[in-house]
Amino acid sequence: MEAFRHHVYVCDQKKPDGAPCCSANGSAKVIEALRREIGRQGLTADVQVTTCGSLGLCQRGPNMVVYPDGVWYSGVHPEDVPELVREHFANGRVVARLVSGDERAVRAEIDGNMQKRLAALKARDEAGVLPDDLQQAIRGYQDSRVLLTAIELDVFTAVGAGASAAEVAERLGTDPRATGSLLNALAALEVLTKRDGAFANAPAAARFLASGSKDDSRAALMHTVHLWARWSTLTECVRQGTSVTYEEMADRDGDWTRAFIAAMHKNATFRAPHVARTVGLEGVRRVLDLGGGSGAYSIAFARAQEGLTAEVFDVETVVPLAERHIAEAGLAERVKTRIGDLRTDDYGTGYDLVFISAICHMNSPDQNLEMFRRALAALAPSGRVVVQDFILNPDKTGPKHGALFALNMLVGTRAGSAYSEAEYAGWMGEAGFRDVARLRLPGPSDLIVGRRP
Repeated sequence: MEAFRHHVYVCDQKKPDGAPCCSANGSAKVIEALRREIGRQGLTADVQVTTCGSLGLCQRGPNMVVYPDGVWYSGVHPEDVPELVREHFANGRVVARLVSGDERAVRAEIDGNMQKRLAALKARDEAGVLPDDLQQAIRGYQDSRVLLTAIELDVFTAVGAGASAAEVAERLGTDPRATGSLLNALAALEVLTKRDGAFANAPAAARFLASGSKDDSRAALMHTVHLWARWSTLTECVRQGTSVTYEEMADRDGDWTRAFIAAMHKNATFRAPHVARTVGLEGVRRVLDLGGGSGAYSIAFARAQEGLTAEVFDVETVVPLAERHIAEAGLAERVKTRIGDLRTDDYGTGYDLVFISAICHMNSPDQNLEMFRRALAALAPSGRVVVQDFILNPDKTGPKHGALFALNMLVGTRAGSAYSEAEYAGWMGEAGFRDVARLRLPGPSDLIVGRRP
């Protein structure tokens, strides 16, 4: 079967610094240019671009192979792409100047490079050198810290449309030499570009990290900045079995709370309409949004179901932030707020749905069981509880995001964790819920639903 007239494999393999590879020679820009130009020339239905690992001509990258023709191209740069798409993909004419070489020479070069690579791997193995992927995982904090510092300092806003290191340092009130080193590292990470001593935001930074941009995410990402200090205590938390820096939500400073709610709101705003569709709100009139944060889910539920009213139940420091989002949505008449502690205060009664998003992972198993018992009492007959959270596999080694999030709860809570589907089903069943089921969502979290008899 030939689903496309041309299937293009482009090498995008990354190797350690100094090793020749297509990614170091700019394959990402070539791939971006290919996809853009294919669309511009109206060939999206005819040409499929797929990234792949090494094609064996590493010194001459970026490399690509076009099938079913079997044509190999090397040294392709973004400026070559319009001609390549027009001549080969549209008109069936091979671009001779970019062809990798005759078949025998290409095969010999690939074989030679393969022998060199195998010899290098053998030498590294005999010397006991750490594998590259393990080394990168161990050093991954360096990339993260560079980005977090840039976000914390608001570097991308200071760079703006373009600035030298001295200009950025003056705008931020930072040391010029140190600022230059930080900007160079950000350019190495490809979130900045540098030309003739001037730095500029790369497209992703301009869109997501600079103040005033349409998708400015800095306020939300400040929550990740704040998590850095807690994750640095992981060793001691493992020794003691709990967070060594824990504070109650109500006791955390305003900057932490605002960043936390901004992060939750950004994620929830994207997911909430899909959750509303998946849950199904027909016949639902009253919703209790336990620990509802910014109110994003209550807002989505109210928008999805005419006549539905919701109540966001959260602590005193969070409720004013929720009220602002609710007012901006124009739903203050249908989405109300209530200050309370979900561990101790009364939930009320007569709700058709109790929604619990991103709360269970902050609790211990006993706290979750008690919360489900209280949720059952708050529901009208046949009402539902809906939990959204990270759901671990039975052996708790995956998904990766959930397994790591369990450690996030270790460093940040007294007894929280990520839990498995069986654990949720057990708590809900013991609390008195029936028809407990998992509803899968795209992304890292799923829903667990139970019904009051």
